[in-house]
Amino acid sequence: MFNDGQLQRYSRQLLMSDFDIAGQEKLQAARVLIVGLGGLGSPAALYLGAAGVGCLLLADGDAVELSNLQRQIAHAESDVGSNKAHSAAHSVKALNHEVQVEVLDKYLQASDLPSLLARVDLVVDASDNYPIRFALNRACIDAAVPLVSAAAVRGEGQLSVFDPVRGGPCYRCLYPDDSSDTALSCSQSGVLAPVVGVFGSLLAMEAVKVLSGYGEPLCGSLLLLDLKTMDCRKLTLPPRENCPDCGHLHA
Repeated sequence: MFNDGQLQRYSRQLLMSDFDIAGQEKLQAARVLIVGLGGLGSPAALYLGAAGVGCLLLADGDAVELSNLQRQIAHAESDVGSNKAHSAAHSVKALNHEVQVEVLDKYLQASDLPSLLARVDLVVDASDNYPIRFALNRACIDAAVPLVSAAAVRGEGQLSVFDPVRGGPCYRCLYPDDSSDTALSCSQSGVLAPVVGVFGSLLAMEAVKVLSGYGEPLCGSLLLLDLKTMDCRKLTLPPRENCPDCGHLHA
């Protein structure tokens, strides 16, 4: 049951007949791991916290730099030099003190993931390098935990939900070669500030959909959005039968 303050706080969501109390209760009971609290993870964490997700685990080993403030909206000038996970946790709590926030102020390794994923209902991949993305993919498959993943650079980005245990492809079906060391980064190619805001918000939206049962998540689909031209495409993403990570699920 929700108290009067919670009913007022979440009233705009509760007014939606296809979300209602049942959807809000599912959010309140949910635990979400967000990996990366930069341009994508900042808005994702803020919106999930504001929407009423019960517990957020925030993981990032990086420190806030002045160049981050152009787009990483969970951090302020006073946070420069501070750990991003701590800074983002403070911002989430300032928005919604009822959200439980656990800080993981380090770069996650593959060995950290099994125990973490045993405690969560969903993972938001807002990281910026391939090794952790592939490690998250494998760990989410092993734990049967849905993975919401996005990437953005320059003026464009992509978004998908990977949940092969319940059907559809995994992240490695999209990127079969896991030999790359790093993804195309904003520091190398640049990015306009609102671009990561859009995709970080979409990460939160897909997470809310998966957790609450609202709408149709992007499982088996890849959303491509070029904000420079406003060209939007939604592609069907089938599983790969020979995928080394999830192929055994489709045999």
